[in-house]
Amino acid sequence: MFKSGFVSVIGRSNVGKSTLLNRVLGEKLTIISDKPQTTRNKIQLIYTDENMQAIFLDTPGIQTPKNKLGDYMLKVSMSTLNEVDVITYIVDTTEEIGKLDSEIIEKLRLVNTKIILLINKIDKIASDKVNELVEMYTKVGIFEQIIPISALNGDNIEGYLTSLRNTLPDGPMYYDKDSVTDQPIRQIVQELIREKALINLSDELPHGIAITIEKFKERQDKKLIDIDATIIVEKKSHKGMVIGKKGSMIKKIGTDARIDIEQLLDTKVNLKLWVKIDEEWRNKDSRLRYLGYN
Repeated sequence: MFKSGFVSVIGRSNVGKSTLLNRVLGEKLTIISDKPQTTRNKIQLIYTDENMQAIFLDTPGIQTPKNKLGDYMLKVSMSTLNEVDVITYIVDTTEEIGKLDSEIIEKLRLVNTKIILLINKIDKIASDKVNELVEMYTKVGIFEQIIPISALNGDNIEGYLTSLRNTLPDGPMYYDKDSVTDQPIRQIVQELIREKALINLSDELPHGIAITIEKFKERQDKKLIDIDATIIVEKKSHKGMVIGKKGSMIKKIGTDARIDIEQLLDTKVNLKLWVKIDEEWRNKDSRLRYLGYN
């Protein structure tokens, strides 16, 4: 029988959720950086093979909210737990179960959904340490299966997919077999630009950055797409940091983003970036709604 269903992917920030899904799908559709709050929305990604269609909900990393955007992100992460067929809970190779993971585990005890635990980043530790972590999480007693993986290297990803095939219910193919996401192309492009800002800018700044796409238009006379985007920041000083000395930083963000966007769209892209100040946008309901955080 064909297996299908919805899979929520949850975990603390920076444990490798987006890296895992990009590895499974073989395409770059979720942004990756080494900073928290990389994923802000619930992104639906679709994996299909001959025996299974898994619809993944890549959720924001679970953390203590510090503003209305943080409240929204936590609500998105937790709301999926009772909406799906399987929960994939990702942890890293930290030797003890910390406070935030303990809080997540207590919330997971309250749901009836089957849970697969992935211990990510095993490429960074010795095999005996991996066995100790498996034993530690086995004692928690709520996981259908515990699978050590390296999302970065692809280690045991096929084992995870096999576990999904065994856990998901019989069901139809919800999406066409060639579909990989339900997200509009404009939103994926927006996220790719934000990823490059996350990677290139200092630690404290990216949390206060949002991206809007002002123009997305394919030229009729040649294979070229014109994209105009605005990087929104909260402070005047941040605007200067994004622009950089003689425009060096915004040029670097634009160049890095354009390379990924051209690969995604399979066409040449003319990308233009601007910077706009919008103070405290993360605490304004109207601005959050405008930026897509409904």
